Amino acid sequence: MADIQGSYDDLFTAVPGALAALLDAGDAGGSVAVFVDGEPVVDVWGGFADAERTVPWQRDTVVNVYSVTKTMTALCALVLADRGELDLDAPVARYWPEFAAAGKEAVLVRHLLSHTAGLPDWDGPVEEVYDWAAATARLVAQAPQWEPGSAAGYHSLTQGFLVGEVVRRVSGRSVGEFFAAEIAGPLGADFHIGLGAEHDHRVALTVPPPGRDEDYTASAPGRGAAPAAGTALSVRDGNSVAWRRAQIPAASGFGNARSVALVQSVMACGGTTNGVSLLSQAGVDRAWVEQFSGEDRVLGMPVRWGLGYGLFGSSYGWGGWGGSLVMIEPAARLVVAYVTNQMREPAEDTRGLEIVMSAYDGITGMGLRA
Repeated sequence: MADIQGSYDDLFTAVPGALAALLDAGDAGGSVAVFVDGEPVVDVWGGFADAERTVPWQRDTVVNVYSVTKTMTALCALVLADRGELDLDAPVARYWPEFAAAGKEAVLVRHLLSHTAGLPDWDGPVEEVYDWAAATARLVAQAPQWEPGSAAGYHSLTQGFLVGEVVRRVSGRSVGEFFAAEIAGPLGADFHIGLGAEHDHRVALTVPPPGRDEDYTASAPGRGAAPAAGTALSVRDGNSVAWRRAQIPAASGFGNARSVALVQSVMACGGTTNGVSLLSQAGVDRAWVEQFSGEDRVLGMPVRWGLGYGLFGSSYGWGGWGGSLVMIEPAARLVVAYVTNQMREPAEDTRGLEIVMSAYDGITGMGLRA
């Protein structure tokens, strides 16, 4: 069995066991954290940080979690809304006047967070995602593909620029700067939107699925999804230095399971964790209000969207390209985070669910012990 490092409560032995099983099945490396009441009951890692399997995954190894980053960017907007600085029901153009071009006057801030704005496709060159001014200017020029709010289509890359520019206009800081100063800093969380060179030595680069190379590109998981109309992004792009340095708030966050779970414990624990208060309970509850339920035009599958989070019964969260995932269960004040450098084909990837179910076994045990 794979060697698993870290610590865990005895009730949660199924979690490191589940991670070991994934590594034994061929994955390169990963980490898992389970937080209850803002405290870690599982913090484990194992495997390797490189495709050649020569560099062991360490406690402070960080990895690109791709779309799990969206939950961090959403949190920035939710914090501003809770402070009364951002009205989620206001037109985006109130804060970003240029955005009203090309028929976007009726796009509301909440439409950006719920993938209902009608701007799902990134149709520019890959190089423009590294240039904030160019990326946002391109989105200003786009026309909505549907009446804003009437349908949902996963804004896989565009959402981060849209929400991030609103955060920038309201706060005067880039989303990466705002996140670092207002969220990660106070919590002591090792999560970054825009990664400095000083962290490069501890990055686990993404490993493509077996039989694929770095030209492998993202695809939607649903069988009924239309082919992506926008520019395809490859593993090679995600592993580039340019990607790490840029702020791509839908997809370029770097962290480990511990930092993901720590940050999202704010949402699991009513807005306050470890003595750090970032939101009111009402500010947290706002995120769970359903904005859309139905077939997502891009993903080709049924979804329920809140504000920046997917809704799954009484649980909330989202996953990223390649397998990383965060799931929040407010009723149990629980967060489960799984991050990995090993991709699998989306249609065959159930790893995150397996990790979450192993954590729920522990929660059942905690109830019995209480």
